[in-house]
Amino acid sequence: MEPEVREFLQKIVWSLFSVLVWLLINTLVGLKFGFAIIENEHITGTVIFYTWLIISFYFLFKLFKRLWKSHL
Repeated sequence: MEPEVREFLQKIVWSLFSVLVWLLINTLVGLKFGFAIIENEHITGTVIFYTWLIISFYFLFKLFKRLWKSHL
């Protein structure tokens, strides 16, 4: 396999893996522990969860930007 194709496929795999891990962590914490559901019980936990969600999405976006910088 040519090095350019191999590098491109590695970027695709890394991107998919990081998105799946990000989704798994946020889904587990949000739905399993009930922080994604807005109710009267977990006000502080819900605010922390959604803050974490926004901040982690920002870092995921920065990772993609750095990873795909050479192909933009």
